[in-house]
Amino acid sequence: MSALVLTGAGVGIADVATVARAGRRVEIGSDVIGKLEKARKVLDHAAASGQQIYGLNTGLGANLGTTVEGDASVFQRQLLEGRSGAVGETLPIETVRATMVARAAMLSAGGSGLSPAVFVALVDVLNAGVHPVMPSLGSIGAGDLVLMTALARLLIGEGEADYQGRRMPAAKALMMARLVPVSLAPKDGLSLINASAVSAGSGALVVTDTLSALVQQQQAGALTMEGIGANRTILDPRLHMARPAAGQQEAAKALHDLLARDVAPAPTTLQDPLSIRCMPSIHGALIEAIGQAKRAVEIELNAAADNPLVLGDDGVVMSAGNFHTAALSLAFETLSLAIAQCAAASVARFIQLTGSGRNGLPKYLSPVGGASAGFVPLQKTATSILAAIRHKANPVMLDFLPVSEGVEDHATQSPLTVAKCAGMIALWRRLIAFELMAAAQAVDLREGLTLAPRTSAVHTAIRALVPALKEDRPLGIDAEALHAALAGGSWQPSLRQADLVQEQA
Repeated sequence: MSALVLTGAGVGIADVATVARAGRRVEIGSDVIGKLEKARKVLDHAAASGQQIYGLNTGLGANLGTTVEGDASVFQRQLLEGRSGAVGETLPIETVRATMVARAAMLSAGGSGLSPAVFVALVDVLNAGVHPVMPSLGSIGAGDLVLMTALARLLIGEGEADYQGRRMPAAKALMMARLVPVSLAPKDGLSLINASAVSAGSGALVVTDTLSALVQQQQAGALTMEGIGANRTILDPRLHMARPAAGQQEAAKALHDLLARDVAPAPTTLQDPLSIRCMPSIHGALIEAIGQAKRAVEIELNAAADNPLVLGDDGVVMSAGNFHTAALSLAFETLSLAIAQCAAASVARFIQLTGSGRNGLPKYLSPVGGASAGFVPLQKTATSILAAIRHKANPVMLDFLPVSEGVEDHATQSPLTVAKCAGMIALWRRLIAFELMAAAQAVDLREGLTLAPRTSAVHTAIRALVPALKEDRPLGIDAEALHAALAGGSWQPSLRQADLVQEQA
């Protein structure tokens, strides 16, 4: 895998994901150090001229009116120590790595005035796999300042680090990685922490995961249509051109392609329940929400969002509010609602499949009937999971109070909006596993059914993990096995595999 070259532009969510999860190396573009040096000179000149510069020669927050006396570099260390107030469970390593590459990408735009040596040190610790131990609670979205202190303290050899699977003092981790702590020039500490890098980095991972879960949901929905004998005319592109709602044509085409075959089977009904008939609309809304979240994240990844902001080409330093992430939070609130809609429709289809027997399917999808429970007990589990998803879908971006004596009287809660969305995806994949299991069972029970090549591949992948239900057994164990494949990245239905199965049959 080629390295990600930071240039100050062009970093996407996939770049963050590969650095965070696959250990992709990060390199510094040829023009970046020059931009940083230019901005640093502008900053130093402004400070020497007597200009008041927030966080360099003034205090922070409610201490804005306090002039920093003495060595400004010493103040930068004091600034980090005084704002290391994060608590709670530590963020996963992949989230920390996403945060680190997000901050490096932002800094490469050149608007911080950060010393080039500190920027190089940040990239070096990322490539060396030295990760700060970052507690998860402490940011309200007005910049992830309190969380980001863990990263800044790592670079000066303070705090704790994860290195080679072990937790240790940051100074020891740097030494083992053959790196040395950096010295902070005026404003360097603030430049490292005053950004929404946790929100943007973790947001990139969430959007990546939503995209993969949507593919799995489309597969489950298509297999449900096969198993229940749904009317496929709902996928006629003329219908979706007549009402070109957001994402709807794209979603309909994905389902159409999954179900494509030479001769389509005759539908068993004129109109199916809305959770089936309106899948293109429901999935299309999610596609639109994913696009909105992706755009919001990638703006942050490639922006100079510092306060104060150094405009190197203009030679000025200005106070700014670019760190504020209202649009990012709104995008993830919308994404959460769109995921909840898809999850609710998936549960509705699962209940249709596993109920009293629709379109000729046996009750509870049990091949033995009688007192057999079949799939119906899982309806309770699915409903409980959906309740948890709906709870997380409740908006949180308006939940803030004025802090710092009213100086910080507005916030966006962007880390919380992103984190709750991540939790929803984990739950949603469980519901997708339920629908895949039930749809596969319905397919097996529908005599004489020949699947489309792509839905056949999905069915084969399910049966490689979960056998058909012959008599009552603990289906929760099967659901866990399928969910592990969906969440762990091993779920890759193979068309060639399905073709081989059909040839052998």
